[in-house]
Amino acid sequence: MSRTAVKKLVNAPVLKEKLREKGIFVEAGSFKGIAEEAPMAYKDVNLVVETVCISGIARKIAKLKPLAVVKG
Repeated sequence: MSRTAVKKLVNAPVLKEKLREKGIFVEAGSFKGIAEEAPMAYKDVNLVVETVCISGIARKIAKLKPLAVVKG
């Protein structure tokens, strides 16, 4: 889904609270910034990795879990 489409669909304060309930804390300069980074704006990472492996571009060697993400 495009960021423009996500911004139209996502209620940023509700998204922020739902993420907080999962232990994900989001801080941004605006609710618009939170909305355009909504999880639904991203492809499923497992599908992307599987596609890359099947195509022969890379191979899986580890699965990582992020502890923090900083964008700026």
